[in-house]
This record gives sequence, structure tokens and C-alpha cells, in this order.
Amino acid sequence: MNNMNTYNKLAVIVLAAGKGTRMKSDLAKVLHKVAGKSMVNHVIGCARKLAPEHIHVVVGHQAGKVKEDIEKYFKVGFSLQKELKGTGDAVRSALPDLADPIEDVLVLCGDVPLIQEDTLGRLVKDHIRERARVTVLAVDVENPLGYGRIVLDEQKNMVCIREEADANEDEKEIKKVNTGIYCFNRAFLVSAIDQIKPDNNQAEYYLTDLVEIARSQGDKIHVVSMDDPRQVIGVNTLDELTTAGALILQLENELS
Repeated sequence: MNNMNTYNKLAVIVLAAGKGTRMKSDLAKVLHKVAGKSMVNHVIGCARKLAPEHIHVVVGHQAGKVKEDIEKYFKVGFSLQKELKGTGDAVRSALPDLADPIEDVLVLCGDVPLIQEDTLGRLVKDHIRERARVTVLAVDVENPLGYGRIVLDEQKNMVCIREEADANEDEKEIKKVNTGIYCFNRAFLVSAIDQIKPDNNQAEYYLTDLVEIARSQGDKIHVVSMDDPRQVIGVNTLDELTTAGALILQLENELS
């Protein structure tokens, strides 16, 4: 596959601070291997094709081990999330490290090893073309259990992302879900991130709240839908790790 264009005003923040308790393993979640390589390194390898000079990895749980594993393969910046208080807090910890020319920020999860360059390239391209403040990568799934739902109004404008724990019965029926991958205008991100409040059932700072903050300010929100849920399966259990290993080979064969 031909490389997409790189974006010299784009930075990537990779979230890799979590514990991953459902893995039932002492190893940090993002260090579990898929097809012989840690999940986080799959994500970084993909991200580098878009922003080779501006990748920042947020570490927390087993920070030293995660850094050591990444540095075997890649030269990236690291930011420390001192307390694991949610995705919003994780992104906030990386913002001071962004270089001056950066105008847009792509946020990726370190446990989504199957994400592909063309998908991220389309997300960034659409975000820039639409001059959006927030662009969310969404996917339609048959069984949305556990995912944050993409709530749209009657005009198909995005209202919010509702986490499973906070969703009402109608919202739980929505099949279009959040992948946890976003592109933000940097100026918006810096100004809005401190408006996130931990007033949810998990008492965490949700990055998803930035959608409602943007909407309340009249800022442009854009949704990019993809049709291949395989690329964005999160890996939370050892069974899912095995599934991801099989799928990654399948995807590589299709794209080669």
C-alpha cells in the first residue's frame, strides 16, 4: 500500500498508561504481544506513517517497562500520567510536550493494535478539510455492549458520546459506537480540557466529554464512520488477544 501523506502540523498522543486488570496478568496491558509485537508498538508503527516526528506516548502503570519496550523500536516522546484518572487526564498530561507548530492532535489507544494507516489518514484528512474542532472515528457494530454510543440529533448532528455505564435504555440500542480514536484542533483541546469534570459513575475525566463541551460552545464536531470493526477491536482479555493475533494476519493479507 502507498504511504499516505504525512502531516507536519499533526501530533499523535498514544494512551498507554492503563493497567488492564481484565487481562489477569502482571504485565501492563499494552505490552501484551499480538503477532510477535507489543500492542502499543503496533499502534506507534501505524501512527508514525502520519506524524513521524511528533508522537507522544502517555505512560503510567509500569511506565519503565513500557518505555523500555517502545524504545527498542521507536524514538518517541513520553508523558507520565501520575494517577490513572481517565482518558481526559491522560491527554492533559501530554499537552505541555507538544511542539509549537502543531495545529491538530490525533489521539489513539495503545490497545488497538489492528488500526490501519488508511483509516487514520482519512480521519485526519476529513478533520482538516472540515475545519472541525473535534472529529470522532465511529463504527457500526451489531453488538454495541460495552461501547460508548454516538448520540445524534434529528439532523444527524452529534450530541454526545454516552458511555455504557451512563446510557439510558434508548441509547443502549444505538449501533454506532465510539472507537476511542479522535482528532482535535489543538487550540480547542488546550482550552477545553480543563472544563472536563469527573461527574460520572466512574469518577474519571472522560475525553468524550469534549464533544459536549464543543457542542455547548457552538464548535464544529465531525463524525467519520468506518465499516471495518476489526481494525478497532480493543483487547481487554487473553481471549481477545488471541483473536487479534488471527485478525492482524487476515488484515495484512487483505492489504498486501
